[in-house]
Amino acid sequence: MKKMVTMLCLSALIGLLSSCSTTQKITNSSRTATEQLLISEAVMRSLPKQVDLPLPIPRGAIVKLDVTGMTTDKDMARAIIAGWLGLLGYAVQDGPENATHRINIVVDSLGTEMGSTFFGIPPIRASLIPISLPELALFKAEHQSGYAKFHLDVFEMSSGRFIASSSSFLGDTFYNAYTLLFLISFNKTDLTSPPRIGAFFKP
Repeated sequence: MKKMVTMLCLSALIGLLSSCSTTQKITNSSRTATEQLLISEAVMRSLPKQVDLPLPIPRGAIVKLDVTGMTTDKDMARAIIAGWLGLLGYAVQDGPENATHRINIVVDSLGTEMGSTFFGIPPIRASLIPISLPELALFKAEHQSGYAKFHLDVFEMSSGRFIASSSSFLGDTFYNAYTLLFLISFNKTDLTSPPRIGAFFKP
């Protein structure tokens, strides 16, 4: 009888802790909304703001834009860089017709990185008793960053002659999520308009 009462009290305590704990997980899916912003804003921040950046081709030139890289996000990077070249005064097109130069975007690195710090009780699943204990975080930090590095190779269209390579363009972003004492969750980021999770944050 005493053992039964002890088991009931333990079950009630676990149930209370389960109902009071709050966990937030940054998913590892291929492209969450936050990950998309981390990557796209990293590309945009790598591009200089000034429009007088010298390139070894005359302003107003018609250029064919190509992109090379191992990442599946290189087409998105190409679109952002095409808009930036348009601001510099170049006419960007896909085909070679009437183009005087070809710019090849070489994407050295484009993606996200994750790391975490945890202090507390990890999730526990009992093997003999069908009771599971959720993660109880006294402190938890999940760090996610976006990174972009690429350079431009410029060629003469008519002859295929290599003209020059630009210096590397570098940009990074971050989104960090924190949990304190099981219940308190907040985040820090340098993204312009990150998605906000949870009904409590919606107007």
